[in-house]
Amino acid sequence: MPGSSSVIVKLRLPRSVAERLEREAKLAGLSLEEYLLDQALQGVDPPERARAYIEAAEDLLAQSLEEARKGNVRQAAEKLWGAAALAVKAYAAWREGRRLASHVELWEFKRVMERELGAWVRDSWASAVEMRICFYEAWCSGEDVEGALVRVKKLVEEVKGKVSGGL
Repeated sequence: MPGSSSVIVKLRLPRSVAERLEREAKLAGLSLEEYLLDQALQGVDPPERARAYIEAAEDLLAQSLEEARKGNVRQAAEKLWGAAALAVKAYAAWREGRRLASHVELWEFKRVMERELGAWVRDSWASAVEMRICFYEAWCSGEDVEGALVRVKKLVEEVKGKVSGGL
């Protein structure tokens, strides 16, 4: 995605630490990358946190597209879920200075976004949730991922416009 950038960092951690981080990420319903991003942004002011979340969401969209092109549907689907979740977190940080830390809070704030941005948010979110299920159940196709990519991209772009314009 134009404008997004990421840096690949390799860390060597003791196996027990890496396994603990992966367990905590899974319990939180996040990928390891999302979990580490949340941890790194805990003390960051909301506008900066919103920008970091939306930048990470854009990066996940780009990764999803790359995985889809390789035919790796499950990984593409997981990245789409992550992008949508981070877009909701970005909006919450921008709108109310909130840090969302659970699936319940994501769903609640998605409803705020629906009221403010429109019913299309529900469709984008539903597509992202389908992609999360796809990652675990491996039932969807490349066509499913392509359709979800369009809807999740709209969510990310709309939030980016708010976050960029409101800072």
